[in-house]
Amino acid sequence: MVTALDDPAMADSALDTGVYGYVIKPFDRNGVLISVANALRRRQLEMETRAHRKSLEETVAERTTELQKSVATLRKALEGSIHAMALTVVMRDPYTAGHQQRVATLACAIAEEMGLSADQIDCIRMAATIHDLGKISIPAEILSKPGSINEIEFNLIKAHPQVGYDILKPIEFPWPIARVVFQHHERLDGSGYPSGLSGEEILTEASVLGVADVVEAMASHRPYRPAQGIDSALEEITQHRGTLYHPDVVDACLKVFREKEFEFEGRPREK
Repeated sequence: MVTALDDPAMADSALDTGVYGYVIKPFDRNGVLISVANALRRRQLEMETRAHRKSLEETVAERTTELQKSVATLRKALEGSIHAMALTVVMRDPYTAGHQQRVATLACAIAEEMGLSADQIDCIRMAATIHDLGKISIPAEILSKPGSINEIEFNLIKAHPQVGYDILKPIEFPWPIARVVFQHHERLDGSGYPSGLSGEEILTEASVLGVADVVEAMASHRPYRPAQGIDSALEEITQHRGTLYHPDVVDACLKVFREKEFEFEGRPREK
């Protein structure tokens, strides 16, 4: 900018708008040449910086795409492993065929109704799909026993959350799946198993899984009893809301069935 006014405030204002230099008349040739040279150098640096920034942005975009592909591949591998483990449980205990998947579907519906994060819902879905993995340690004749079970047999069954945890603990999941599986039979008042955890000691994801497991199990046929139906299952969690089961989870489950008309796939609810 060339001007006859020697005004520092104007000079500052001009520079703020992007002017490269401020030359006051009368001026000499060398002063103009220096100002022009400085302006050209500044412009060159700006262009180089802009090009470098664009290159960095392109590199970051490429790396982000590669990372997303890697994460997707890893997630697919983890899900494949989980479904393989779930199939192992089904082969050991045909009476619970479909149980884990139905529990997963209900648990995710409850979690969504509660407004849990997408990451928490992923954790719940994965954990629910294999929550009975520890039953592979229970003799098949106990799992399919038509009559009542004795104390020794019941203690073996009660150990399945711990066994499942021990199997899953070495696997580096991006979610606390092993802990959720371990806690899914814990109860709010500390009366559950295997550790008698209570209140805030129990993960929210485990509380959701626990309620979904109870509802599906009561609604399904077992070797030792006929199906009790959805209404009986909902009555159970309502009666023990705030004692055995987390109130927020119970409320969400009831809303899912009564307002959202949730139904287990292939098993329409009786009217």
